[in-house]
Amino acid sequence: MKLIYNPIVLQHDTGLHPENIKRLEVFEDLPITEVPDGSQWPPLVHNAHHIERVRAACESSAHLDPDTMTSPHSYEAAVRAVGATVLASEQGDFALVRPPGHHADPHRATGFCLFNNVAIAAQRLADQGKRVFIFDFDGHLGDGTSHIFEESDQVLYCSIHQYPAFPGHGYVNEIGTGNGRGYTINLPLPAESGDDIFMDAVNTCTQILEQFKPDVVAVSAGFDAHQYDLLLQLRATESSFYKIGRLLRERSPNIFATLEGGYNVAVLPQCVYNFMAGVNGDPMPFDRKETSSSRSIWEEYELRSHTLMGNLRHWWKFW
Repeated sequence: MKLIYNPIVLQHDTGLHPENIKRLEVFEDLPITEVPDGSQWPPLVHNAHHIERVRAACESSAHLDPDTMTSPHSYEAAVRAVGATVLASEQGDFALVRPPGHHADPHRATGFCLFNNVAIAAQRLADQGKRVFIFDFDGHLGDGTSHIFEESDQVLYCSIHQYPAFPGHGYVNEIGTGNGRGYTINLPLPAESGDDIFMDAVNTCTQILEQFKPDVVAVSAGFDAHQYDLLLQLRATESSFYKIGRLLRERSPNIFATLEGGYNVAVLPQCVYNFMAGVNGDPMPFDRKETSSSRSIWEEYELRSHTLMGNLRHWWKFW
């Protein structure tokens, strides 16, 4: 796995917003990849009205919601982010892109996201007949991705996130609908959960991954579960992101990733490089002392996780 990066994504100008160009500027001296124009692919998951609304908003630098900003070049950055993610899905790489995508649903841009990069790439693979496991370890629920695939048993969505937190749902009783019932997995973590709880949730996800037997694992790689992130109250360290990469490597030969959240620019590169090192089977470049959770946090987490396992017992086994 290597980074796919093109500086065109810096042209999405959000000023002093938490999701700003500094997030990627801190990755110094990156090789530049030619990425495809991804404008042909948003219709795979977004309706025409949404696509045109994003385009028009960017032309006038309008807000798409109170938290989701645009600038004159945001549309171009967004479709190139889509293109980079599709390229990553073809090559098994990591698309270092912005704007992020996992909150965008078929008809709405929200949560800093314009187009749903991972969902578009996953749907493209599904249209080729492939089974896709989307693993979203961003500290926020990817509500757009969850909505897009809630009726699908070909694309399984598994999310680890803080709850309660934005976007306000993603609890253990949300398990999909119709043919997709049992194929939406939410592992909601209490605030102040440390590496121990975070990795316990990851292990639950990998148990389901082994049973689902996907052709491809698509990773919504957000790093705002880090203990020093600005927007959440989880306490994961860089070490957990390395372990996630290693666990995925052990369970699937076909993995790609795209960047979602992660708003502390002092630690974001270390988180990304640790994850990639795990996937690549390299030594951990940034070894950190792992955090542990209090008894009360464990009790709340175990109540949630056991309830989830009960809700999913007709589809998956847990050990």
